Amino acid sequence: MTSPYPTWDEWLADLSPGERTRALELWERFAGLGAEDAEDWARSELAEDLPQLARFLLLRQVWEQAINGFERPGAIDAIPAAARLLGSGADRADVIALARRAALDAAFAVLYALDVPNPDVDDDSLPGWSVHETAGDGDRPGRHMDGLHQDLLSMDPSGRQAEDLLF
Repeated sequence: MTSPYPTWDEWLADLSPGERTRALELWERFAGLGAEDAEDWARSELAEDLPQLARFLLLRQVWEQAINGFERPGAIDAIPAAARLLGSGADRADVIALARRAALDAAFAVLYALDVPNPDVDDDSLPGWSVHETAGDGDRPGRHMDGLHQDLLSMDPSGRQAEDLLF
């Protein structure tokens, strides 16, 4: 089956020299950060003007710090309730999986709340919020990041989309 979208090289060839340089810089950045689909991330950021690099970095950090952090040596032992479970004979892998699943659920809930402020309240006078990328110096380019909760599972560094935690 033929894809309706041009290949990376075809797409690059259709860009202006400045856009091509930017696309290649983005590709190098994503690839250097370990993104398996660096071309797709770079193409989306440039073609759709979406803050994909900021999105990638935020979601990757959520996985590394909040969800997979419990796999680091000693991390689960530092939680008193987990230490008591382990001391009473609970399987270490199960306790870690439980902590990771709770962290995944919490991360999803927070990202959903950031994406969909006040979903159960029909009052436009209430304040809301949004997430925007910022430049390295703290300046705010103003590109809004939405749908973060929708991409959380696809950013699982294992490539399994959290299958080990969901099923």
